[in-house]
Amino acid sequence: MIDLKALRGNPDHFIEGARAKGVDVDIPRLLELDTARREALARQESARAEQKRISKEIGPKIGKLKGQLKKASEDEKAAIEQELATLESAPSALKKTVQAAEAEVAAIDGPLQALLLHVPLPADDDVPRGESADDNVELRQWAPDTFDPTQPFGTQRGFEPLTHIELIQQHGLVDFERAVKVGGTRHYSLLGDAMRLHQAVLRFALDVITDEHGFTPMSVPVLVREECMLGTGFFPEGREQAYHIEESVQGAGHDLYLTGTGEVGLMGLHADEIIDEADLPIKAATLSTCFRREAGAAGRDTAGLYRIHQFDKVEQVVICRADADEERAHHADMIGTVESILQRLGLPYRLLQCCTGDLGSKNADMVDIECWMPGRGHLDKNDRPCGDWGETHSASRLHDYQCRRLNLRYRDADRNTHFCWSLNNTVAASPRILIPLMEIHQQADGSIAIPEVLQPYMGGRTSIG
Repeated sequence: MIDLKALRGNPDHFIEGARAKGVDVDIPRLLELDTARREALARQESARAEQKRISKEIGPKIGKLKGQLKKASEDEKAAIEQELATLESAPSALKKTVQAAEAEVAAIDGPLQALLLHVPLPADDDVPRGESADDNVELRQWAPDTFDPTQPFGTQRGFEPLTHIELIQQHGLVDFERAVKVGGTRHYSLLGDAMRLHQAVLRFALDVITDEHGFTPMSVPVLVREECMLGTGFFPEGREQAYHIEESVQGAGHDLYLTGTGEVGLMGLHADEIIDEADLPIKAATLSTCFRREAGAAGRDTAGLYRIHQFDKVEQVVICRADADEERAHHADMIGTVESILQRLGLPYRLLQCCTGDLGSKNADMVDIECWMPGRGHLDKNDRPCGDWGETHSASRLHDYQCRRLNLRYRDADRNTHFCWSLNNTVAASPRILIPLMEIHQQADGSIAIPEVLQPYMGGRTSIG
């Protein structure tokens, strides 16, 4: 959620921010509602103040008039009784004014909050403007000395590559048919060394982020309340991507949602807290199962392991002070961690600066990392894929957007409170990362070489097949 005071002060900044992200939200209407709400609150507070003042003043006056009434003549009684009635009715009239203002505020709160939840965080000024992922800007590439993504795989390696689907079939690494029988389309069952490789890369990533970079490993719920999805900014826009469990229909107090990333649980753990500044930054990591409906993705990457409903992911989150330089430093560290992991895995990758149209509502900035996958891309004259980049990681800066929605604050040395800032990053997501691992490290004899850093996690195995 954005800072309503900041929106009042510079509405054009937020209107342009929404336009740049392609978000349709009626900010002028929001400001009208906000003005009406503040006016109603002012009437309510004014009436309450008048109630208190009158209550203090009329008691003695009523007592005095009642004393006069006892001694008054018949001619004087009517006037005194009228004055008494006026004084006694004054609090009741003010009470009605307070109640009317309260009702007006209550009627405004719903539509106002609904609009506020849809206002995106404006992108930082140095984020390139663009309409979609097609307008993202490449920052840099890396590849091992033995491979060049700009050159044909076959020319470099001396044999034509198999796609990950063909490698899977050749080595019996995944059972799609039985998994679809159990869970429906876009489900899979990893077998044998594929499951070992899946576990190996996740454990390697978790060890790197915790042992080498000081993040605290923790488990988090993957079934969460709606408030947690709203608080982390995945609702309302992303509601169609989440699996909804209608517990309330079964008599429970609240519905639950399956999370699409461990970030939701990691951030939700600290909702409604005030943290001492000395305890920041909080650096947490989790390995969790993630679920995405992939609504609207029909026809795209429907075969294989690229776009699926259930996967496992190592996610890192940083909660820090409200400081732009500190936030950027954490962001650079996150990206550097992923680059280190990918280099040790021997996977070619590139960094993409996401444009405004590809950021999503909650991000001030986001950098995607894509790995080279020989089995993707357009087909050559022999109907073989020519290779292409595929997204495997994403690192985001969110300023106070999530923390404001989660009411997550910190107390500085002067005992003043501020909303925290947050960042998140994909350290490794599998089985998607298995695609470049299998395709890049395939050998001429059809086997798949296991990167040296993963071999200890696979019982010393050096290859698959």
